[in-house]
Amino acid sequence: MSQKISRDRFCINRKIAPNLTVNQFFTLVKDLGINKVEIRNDMKGGSVTDGLGGEKIRELANQHALTIETINAVYPFNQLSAEVLEKTRGLLKDARETGAKALVLCPLNDGTVVSSEQTVAALKTLAPLFAEYGIEGLVEPLGFPQSSLRSAALAQQLIKQADVPFKIVLDTFHHHLYEGAEQDFAGGVDVNRIGLVHLSGVTDTRPTAELTDEERIMLSADDMLQSKRQVQRLEERGYTGTYAFEPFSSVMEAWSEADIAREIRTSIDYLNH
Repeated sequence: MSQKISRDRFCINRKIAPNLTVNQFFTLVKDLGINKVEIRNDMKGGSVTDGLGGEKIRELANQHALTIETINAVYPFNQLSAEVLEKTRGLLKDARETGAKALVLCPLNDGTVVSSEQTVAALKTLAPLFAEYGIEGLVEPLGFPQSSLRSAALAQQLIKQADVPFKIVLDTFHHHLYEGAEQDFAGGVDVNRIGLVHLSGVTDTRPTAELTDEERIMLSADDMLQSKRQVQRLEERGYTGTYAFEPFSSVMEAWSEADIAREIRTSIDYLNH
């Protein structure tokens, strides 16, 4: 990497610390000299705030001088039902209360085809809600073979078509999984419309189409996703935004705080050398 990525552009997704309380997680991130986090609605406790309430999370983030970049995630945003709309409102409320800047939107991922028209209609329906709460929307294409929105370029096109102010999350794992991603990228992913980049690494050598979230760990020279190369290319294209580490594997259940800190440091060093 010709120029190092400064520490204030890194963010840590809470998925890396399944057994830490919010306060322990915030403390760990702060101690690493990082000032950005992502929180989630799929942790063991089932609540974005671990039942502490949004105000308390905001207070803790302020105490640790952390910005909450996003809450992950509304699912499935492109198959809107009363239930999904209600869930979205709840998460927007959480975002407003915690001080989170954005809410991530994930597409249906069960093999059901969702038309572009349907996705555009969903985006048009959701945008006024996000505006009402003052929260940014980030659409994350999922590269899995069964996903209804795999392409980053298409996601950007549909956002444009819907005429909404949303950006996309570009995830290096999902980029690798979608066989058209390289062509996509060359032909028209606008880095200025990327709101966040998710980073993880995979060392498992099974066929790409068989990879799942379980294989997602942190970065290393053995990374099959070539996340480092993806980052270099984004930098070359002029991306100046945030990179969030988002490993998913259940191996992290066994990680201590020292393990988590070491893995984050190692990944940042690997990217910057």
